[in-house]
Amino acid sequence: MSSKTAILAEIKGLDLDEKPLPDIPEFEVAPDLVETYTASLNLNKGMVVSEEELEQLINETGFSKVYSSCPSFERFSNCQVPEHAADFADLDLAIVEGQVASAENAAIWLDDSNLALRALPFITAHLVIVIKKEKIVGNMHEAYKQIVDSKSGFGVFIAGPSKTADIEQSLVVGAHGAMSLRVVIL
Repeated sequence: MSSKTAILAEIKGLDLDEKPLPDIPEFEVAPDLVETYTASLNLNKGMVVSEEELEQLINETGFSKVYSSCPSFERFSNCQVPEHAADFADLDLAIVEGQVASAENAAIWLDDSNLALRALPFITAHLVIVIKKEKIVGNMHEAYKQIVDSKSGFGVFIAGPSKTADIEQSLVVGAHGAMSLRVVIL
């Protein structure tokens, strides 16, 4: 008998009573979700901008390659989704729509439902996520309740620009993905 088989047999032979999962308590949430979300995003090195500020940024920065999968901001797109993600390696700005946001930590859920390319939020130099005000919830427990029935094959929570402090414990923003995250709340 192999050691793996012996270990599994020992585990199966244990007489353990089944225990119910613990109840998840209701956590208090901040009264002003937009204000709390904005503060959380600022702590994550991101920022909330208005539609006008986004338009001004795009016009003044002169991004050469911009793509929007968000219908409200399609007018800013000057390129199409390529067949291969690598062809978007020079994408300056991506604008996508989020499904739900958590005020407690600024995380926004993105899934296949409106991402034209799964790599989009990671391959772009700068990322803008558009979220509807009514889609901001108090915490991650509420956010998970919103996405539990999602039928998407892919999903990710994004809570700020890419950052790491692995090298010499020095914070580097944009190390493994977007260098900036701006959120437009509609």
